[in-house]
Amino acid sequence: MTDRRDFLGYGDAPPDPRWPGGARLAVSVVVNVEEGAELSVGDGDERNETVHEVVEEVVGAPDLCMESHFEYGARAGFRRILRVLDAHGVKATFSASARAFERSPWMAREIVASGHEVSAHSWRWERHANMDEAAERAVITRAVAAIEAAAGVRPVGWHTRSSASAATRRLVVEEGGFLYDSDAYNDDLPWVAEVSGRSHVVLPYAFDTNDMRFTRQGGFTFGADFARYCGDAFDTLHGEGGRMMSVGLHLRIIGRPGRIGGLDALLGRMREAGDVWFARRMDIARHWRARVGLPPFGEG
Repeated sequence: MTDRRDFLGYGDAPPDPRWPGGARLAVSVVVNVEEGAELSVGDGDERNETVHEVVEEVVGAPDLCMESHFEYGARAGFRRILRVLDAHGVKATFSASARAFERSPWMAREIVASGHEVSAHSWRWERHANMDEAAERAVITRAVAAIEAAAGVRPVGWHTRSSASAATRRLVVEEGGFLYDSDAYNDDLPWVAEVSGRSHVVLPYAFDTNDMRFTRQGGFTFGADFARYCGDAFDTLHGEGGRMMSVGLHLRIIGRPGRIGGLDALLGRMREAGDVWFARRMDIARHWRARVGLPPFGEG
């Protein structure tokens, strides 16, 4: 049987990543920017987004409650998160649904000016699993153009909300200009996929070390819950050494005043441990290409 899935990975012989400075662990902080890209009947979309602070669905009419919860992320959560990142000297990857940047280009410019990375999180905040290939290709192209127009730089990273389609990775590679994608959750180290004749870096993401668990009985109630769980994951990975850890954030979630302290505490705990490389995802992907002997991105 030829299996399209890989259940072995690196097995019992993972490569030494040789992180810069001899760091034991690479930490990637990803801030998802989705505010204004959520599905909204009021914005002409086919339905309203149902995943937000409350468990409620409005059908056939604008959901002003849902819209307002998303707006909070841009209006208040964004700068609160920036302040905490800056206080700890951490550069993050801001994974943006392009319509959010199109509506708030000031946010894109401020992210770039602060030295953070902007990456692509599709056009709208939606799954790609059931998209027609031609439509999906158009979505990817549109997202890249809109992000570059708002931020002044082209995104080199891609991440799909939840499930990608069977074609997403190939379409991303064929679009050109993408160094990596994060549409995998299957390892604690990067890996390389051969796609359309090219070697493409995959940086696995994580849903457990992620503030999304504050929503809908996800397990986090207090900011300390986030700090404790993510801190425990950090301690394990740091102790093992030679690993990568992703921490997922959302403007409207961790940016709330009752939760932001959890991020501050987590980053403080990581800083105290030492031997940590806080890196943007594009920096990790470039490092990985060099580590496995691939030519620099854009060459070969």
